[in-house]
Amino acid sequence: MQDWWQTTFPQGRQTLVIQDANDRPVSIAYGEKGVGKPLVLVHGVASWSYCWHANIDALAEHFRVLCFDAKGSGFSDKPLQPEQPNYKVIELERVIRALCDEPAVIVAESLGALAALAVVQAHPELCDRLVLLNVPIFPKQLPNWGMRLLADIPLSLVETVDQLRLAKLLEPIIRQIVYVLREEVVADPSHVTADDVYWSTYPQIEFPGTLTKLAAEFQLAAREIRLLEQGQPNLIHTVQQNLSKITCPTLILWADQDRWFPVSDGEKLRDRLTLAKLQIIPHCGHYAAGGQPQFVNTAILSFLAESTRLSWQN
Repeated sequence: MQDWWQTTFPQGRQTLVIQDANDRPVSIAYGEKGVGKPLVLVHGVASWSYCWHANIDALAEHFRVLCFDAKGSGFSDKPLQPEQPNYKVIELERVIRALCDEPAVIVAESLGALAALAVVQAHPELCDRLVLLNVPIFPKQLPNWGMRLLADIPLSLVETVDQLRLAKLLEPIIRQIVYVLREEVVADPSHVTADDVYWSTYPQIEFPGTLTKLAAEFQLAAREIRLLEQGQPNLIHTVQQNLSKITCPTLILWADQDRWFPVSDGEKLRDRLTLAKLQIIPHCGHYAAGGQPQFVNTAILSFLAESTRLSWQN
């Protein structure tokens, strides 16, 4: 199997070192393609840069596309230490500052979009325009049984599985389970290919620590959602309360067949943002970037071209 980074980016996989939310140096894997204004792609939970494989080339024809693996995901470092609820927000800000020398276009999916909202609220100078795909801004619970299962398993048990490399031993079974789970997030099961399953599961199977960080992330997310439901202080509520602070042009893309988060959440989000446009992605599940890439690419490029023209006119 070819090296995905090498075949996707002119310089292959590059490395950036940032201070994480615990003020420890961590290595972040990223790729870069194209020239011009920076466009940062932010992946969601249980994912890595590969999730944008069908979008990078189209966007790189017009922008300097920067695609990175968040800490704990993909090819980036996976330090096994407790995390604060807003660690993804802090680290996304630091990645953007390190890679971009001007306000960037931020394109973010799922949990990555929630982190992007928080970053733009706190640091509006970092973002020129914002694109959000199926963002869990009004969640009721972890949307998938696999996520809930990992959130309930003692973290020490998951860490033991990681250390013994049982994921590698059970590779065929894990890939089959993921194949079934992928069908839940796409409208057309034919979009779930062997290559897609192979690369989607590659970090969990090949890199110790990935499963542990994933379980810890689900546990943290489940705790935040419980606090939200109980009316106690939490990161999600803070983001909800500060939506009016986002004043940059924003495109919200929402899949019409998202089984995890309903279109009504996208409508509610649009109504709470100042300069937001909602566009529904037809015949698409939660994984929009890969489920309907041509529609998503066209929608993003059209929005960015239109918002650029409007800024010139003003």
